[in-house]
Amino acid sequence: MDKEKLLAEIEDVLRTVPPRATIGNETPENLAWLGRASAVTGMWNSASSILFRHSVQQLGSVMASSRTEGYREVMVLLHQAQNDLRMQTLGPVSVAVGHGMVFAYFDELRKIIETARQDVFFIDPYLDAEFVSRYLPYVSPGTATRLLASKYIATLLPAVDAFANQHAINVAVRSVPTLHDRYVLIDKSACYQSGASFKDGAKKAGTTITQITDAFAGVSQYYENLWSSGKVER
Repeated sequence: MDKEKLLAEIEDVLRTVPPRATIGNETPENLAWLGRASAVTGMWNSASSILFRHSVQQLGSVMASSRTEGYREVMVLLHQAQNDLRMQTLGPVSVAVGHGMVFAYFDELRKIIETARQDVFFIDPYLDAEFVSRYLPYVSPGTATRLLASKYIATLLPAVDAFANQHAINVAVRSVPTLHDRYVLIDKSACYQSGASFKDGAKKAGTTITQITDAFAGVSQYYENLWSSGKVER
């Protein structure tokens, strides 16, 4: 497994960590998580797998102090692996979000949206009123917002109108009939692809948010052309 994929796996392990109070309980879910965490830690650094196994043993101790120490060591090792791989990794990193981790997906996308300063361009056939209330509040003031959609224009437009009027911001909406993929382009210089619709990210299945670099120019030009030819809705 390459470093980018290993980093994505470790970050998903950190997102799905069981509650501290119950992590030592031998439930199927906890044992599955510990097995997965042990595997990715060993792939990162084989020597650390010995320490990880010792920490797992402490989690099952009858002594509260040992359980606390075991939890601390497990989390330190995972965060150490995460930050070490982040420093080694060059280029884009895919963020993997597990099934049901709706807030984790939202939070990753929110952080991307907040980086925009000039233009944020959403492409998604399923943009609707729920999308507006969930994500547009995180667009920085003065940033032009463009929405390219197709399926739910009738419910999207009233929400956009109300939001734009209340916040005195510029939101343009256009539609094309043949959209499929989901992208967000930031300041015409960065592009991220979502494996799921923005409004449903991780709700129905696990998904990813992936930065597009090598194909950025082609993707950007393709959707700028679609925008230019799309039906002006607002």
